Amino acid sequence: MAGKSRKETMAETRQKLLAAGRKAFGTIGYAASSMDDFTAEAGLTRGALYHHFGDKEGLLRAVIEEIDSEMSERLLAISVKAPTRWQGLVDEWIAYIEMALEPEIQRIMFRDGPAVLGDLSQWPNANACIMALKSNLDAVKAEGQLIDLDTEVAARLINGASTHAATWIAGADDPEETSRRAVAGFRALLESLRVSATDLEGAAKARR
Repeated sequence: MAGKSRKETMAETRQKLLAAGRKAFGTIGYAASSMDDFTAEAGLTRGALYHHFGDKEGLLRAVIEEIDSEMSERLLAISVKAPTRWQGLVDEWIAYIEMALEPEIQRIMFRDGPAVLGDLSQWPNANACIMALKSNLDAVKAEGQLIDLDTEVAARLINGASTHAATWIAGADDPEETSRRAVAGFRALLESLRVSATDLEGAAKARR
């Protein structure tokens, strides 16, 4: 059996360091973890870590990208199961907020991430997420389900409210209770953007 190629070995080394960093950041946190924790866990040298990620902050960024990708896949799966586009949008964004209760996501994405890398709204993937939401809102609006509003503004406000809610939950003394309150408020906020059932009925009668 042929040995591994250099590319395969490099990819394996990177993945080992990524897994070690994710384990440390998710358990003891960014501040308490050290370069030696990652390399010892992976059975590698500091040189390997410097080569692949530059430094501890670079490793955190890579871990966050991995978790963010996994979250996106989960949220998409939730959205596509919904009976309507609007319900899918609501379910997806509420699920995002509720993910702040999961220990690994809570610590890495919503506590250490913002503390080290800054405001979530400035992260590289934030704008793409907002534009995807705008596209969804455009489609819902075209169906006559939304009040007359600027969908980009709405997307930015929804994104901001959800990330603020998630970070609030992550730092709360009672995350479960905070999540319950945040979800209730966020749901009410989303529903305020929707055309009322009475207005929908009136519009349907006018078309007849």
